[in-house]
Amino acid sequence: MSTHTTASVSTHILDTSIGRPAEGVAVSLSARPGPGAEWQTLGASATDADGRCKDLPALPEGTTHVRLDFATEEYFTGRGAAATTQADVQQDAPANRDSGAPGAFFPEVAITFAVVPGEHYHVPLLLNPFGYSVYRGS
Repeated sequence: MSTHTTASVSTHILDTSIGRPAEGVAVSLSARPGPGAEWQTLGASATDADGRCKDLPALPEGTTHVRLDFATEEYFTGRGAAATTQADVQQDAPANRDSGAPGAFFPEVAITFAVVPGEHYHVPLLLNPFGYSVYRGS
């Protein structure tokens, strides 16, 4: 039986357009104690060279829902511009092809999930200029 009274969260991002970790993506962590409750921002971090956020804050006791907000627009238009260009060359696929929008097609990604006390939730984000996928990792 677990003695932990809170859940814990970690994440990492892989830029699947280049097959490498996404470095420098700002990540915000929010929590709430139930479906109708207000979101409380707990803190923020940024992904390291390995695409990981190792310093996300602990969740308060009673947390039932968590939200991770990823600032992907800055990654694709700033720090990730060189990586996106590299992917374009490799795949012959311009970063903004058919999007009609400047910058990132998905300027932010918000992932909301339910948690139970005592469990750890690793939620990886697989990201590319025109899509993303998430899953519960280990």
